[in-house]
Amino acid sequence: MTPTDDRHMAHALSLGRRGLGRVWPNPAVGCVLVREGLVVGRGWTAPGGRPHGETVALAAARDAARDSTAYVTLEPCAHYGRTPPCADALVAAGVRRVVTAMEDPDPRVAGQGHARLREAGVAVCTGIREAEARRDHAGFLTRVAVGRPLVTLKLAASIDGRIATASGESRWITGAEARRVVHALRLEHDAVMVGGGTARADDPALNVRDLGAVRQPVRVVISRALDLPRAGRLERPGEAGPLWLVHGQTADEARDFWLARATLLPVAERDGQVDAAAALAALGRAGLTRVLCEGGGRLAASLITAGLVDRLVVFSAGLTLGADARPSVGALGLTRMADAERFHLQDARQVGGDVMQVWERT
Repeated sequence: MTPTDDRHMAHALSLGRRGLGRVWPNPAVGCVLVREGLVVGRGWTAPGGRPHGETVALAAARDAARDSTAYVTLEPCAHYGRTPPCADALVAAGVRRVVTAMEDPDPRVAGQGHARLREAGVAVCTGIREAEARRDHAGFLTRVAVGRPLVTLKLAASIDGRIATASGESRWITGAEARRVVHALRLEHDAVMVGGGTARADDPALNVRDLGAVRQPVRVVISRALDLPRAGRLERPGEAGPLWLVHGQTADEARDFWLARATLLPVAERDGQVDAAAALAALGRAGLTRVLCEGGGRLAASLITAGLVDRLVVFSAGLTLGADARPSVGALGLTRMADAERFHLQDARQVGGDVMQVWERT
């Protein structure tokens, strides 16, 4: 690796992030084409997952792609899907060298893209900024490895960890600046998810607001019996994304009402509620790679108990609500400190009058 390789891969990674939340079930890949020290083409995966970042960059470069070096944040695909393999496109364009951040674990690729390039005489270097690429591709990698999307659990709570008063009032614990950051978080996730209790109590819109014309995330509600408000924001999508309802096996009465208004995903139940692991597996099969969970406390507890939370984003506000207020996380049934799952602090900063912390699974 050279400093030049590192710099151009950083550029490609920054481009790839523009696709987060918009390209599922595909990975958000960035590509930069460099010839004689000059960037001659660049691209990232288009909304909906097609065309791929390499295809976009090659189209921008046209004839200048010949004898160039391609910096790609994930191994170029080697299989025929809706479009021909990107590895073949790079070869056909006369690219001389390909630098990638990491190998694609998808069994349809898994080293075959690199092999196809080498067989065609293209020099291949991989592993450049791999740790950074793995963070960016974490949702896609999680879906490939374990069959479910990456889960980010967002908590907005008082200093003492409460999300609402004893009467249920919750607007607003955090300030406007923190709420704007939450909308940016929604934008980089495929879906925003809440539990049925939150849907009933707050009637949330679950959309991205005040950030311009954007591709809206899928709205996911976990509700065992589909006992959800029938004259609220869920039923009237407006500027929101599609509605997916994950429910149990006992939702027959409400099923017909929601069938014409949402995508229904029936899953198994456990202990009288939707099985959290089954719900995430269903979302993975449906193509989601990154899900932002925004509560409530019972759903948060079920995800944590099942070991399904990959990242925690916690906004702490400068107020206390007391023991009679509602906790940000429901009962976990822990009796030993050693049984509590540990998260590693990745970032902490002030956002307006609040504090934002980002934690990842150890």
